[in-house]
Amino acid sequence: MTKILLLSDTHSFMDSTILKYARQADEIWHAGDIGNLSVIDSLQKIGPVRAVFGNIDDHIIQKEFPLNQRFFCEGVDVLMTHIGGYPPKYNSRTKTLIDENPPKLFICGHSHILKVMMDQKRDVLHMNPGACGKNGFHQVRTMLRFTIDDKDIKNLEVVELGKR
Repeated sequence: MTKILLLSDTHSFMDSTILKYARQADEIWHAGDIGNLSVIDSLQKIGPVRAVFGNIDDHIIQKEFPLNQRFFCEGVDVLMTHIGGYPPKYNSRTKTLIDENPPKLFICGHSHILKVMMDQKRDVLHMNPGACGKNGFHQVRTMLRFTIDDKDIKNLEVVELGKR
């Protein structure tokens, strides 16, 4: 069983509350708009980090992290990118990736809107953790945490970090 903390859109912001939840996870996944590598450095001191770059991330972050991450966590096939849309309104790049080889779990950020939903047509679970940074139009800072146990995604929890 692997405990995951999923966050996005930090926009260079990190605080002790985010780090507290990171300490409770086995892996930390960041869905882009990191803002500054110091965010990743803080998280990597706690545990393994998987991340993608976002549209605000500079060339330094883009050299460290890819546009897309495709990986397995236990028995779950995961596709993570920053700008992806949501079922059925994926952007064309993401739609092609998903249609050619559907993952079990599709993760993106960018919208600052927390959303978890099934793509019934493709049998893909979509997750967007919202934004845990302080920049943007969101009112409440959010993250997601869940566990992956073999091929099962379970114990999904929304973490509210308070007003931005």
